[in-house]
Amino acid sequence: MNITLLRNFVAVAEELHFPRAADKLNIPLASLYSSIEKLETEVGHPLFTRDDNGTRLTKIGNLFLAEAKEELAAAPAPAKKQVVPAGGKAKASKGKGRTPAVKGQPKPFKKRQGR
Repeated sequence: MNITLLRNFVAVAEELHFPRAADKLNIPLASLYSSIEKLETEVGHPLFTRDDNGTRLTKIGNLFLAEAKEELAAAPAPAKKQVVPAGGKAKASKGKGRTPAVKGQPKPFKKRQGR
């Protein structure tokens, strides 16, 4: 099972609120919904019930939550992204203080020449 899916599931199970869990994980809400849906299809059973009273875990969801927490605890920590130093060729400023002209577009603040 995918660790990211388990991490998303545990966040929603702890919050019992999809938008707050998405904010906690710093991911879009639609992405969170799709990841929970993928996990439910992998498990084969619904993990949450959503109704007017809010979001609740099902019985299978409660059982799966314990397993998910164990798997997350046993999983290695995610690798940190390497910091790539900023680079590239520095360009000298022309000192005009305006945006640079783009090929095919008229220069800023200049009238087009009539034919």
